[in-house]
Amino acid sequence: MNSKEISEILDSYIPNPRCELEFNKDYELVLAVMLSAQTTDKRVNMVTKELFKEYDSLEKLNELSIKEIEDKIKTIGMYRQKAKHFKNIVNELSKIGYVPNDRKYLESLSGVGRKSTNVVLSVLYNEPCIAVDTHVTRVSKRLGLADEKDDVLKIEQKLMKFFPKDVWTKVHYELVLFGRYHCLAKKPLCENCKFKKICTYEKSSK
Repeated sequence: MNSKEISEILDSYIPNPRCELEFNKDYELVLAVMLSAQTTDKRVNMVTKELFKEYDSLEKLNELSIKEIEDKIKTIGMYRQKAKHFKNIVNELSKIGYVPNDRKYLESLSGVGRKSTNVVLSVLYNEPCIAVDTHVTRVSKRLGLADEKDDVLKIEQKLMKFFPKDVWTKVHYELVLFGRYHCLAKKPLCENCKFKKICTYEKSSK
């Protein structure tokens, strides 16, 4: 299948792709993306909904101690390490008061790497980006868009080469959501999948 055919199938599964992390302010997205590492967006939303409502500014968040942050996010995986990242990010963003459209700055923030930066830039500034998470990695490899041995950077590069730049952001979310709700890590919904003829998982499971 070429990129247009794959895009059309993804469109049929995910007609209105979007980031499922909930936020109202730019810094809330940065914090939510950081918290979402190895944790579901649903779990992060449950935590941040109350946290951001109670502490509705960078100034208020910056007054929280690491222990207080831990108590607020303790239902999230790796919460102790993430509490430190949270504190550091809030402290840095408090110095300027907003989230800049600056990859180098964002990647310098504690706990924010290339993947998280790609999400932030695409959502806040509509920059064409492909953020490679576990879902994108799994789907890309199963559809033969990446090799089994490829790391996240290699996968990102291959996807950017395969798909036209003007659909990068859309395709990114479609791959995430297709992996989250259809092409599951365990027991993927293969029976009526429109990618059956190219899927390596389907072939290897026979």
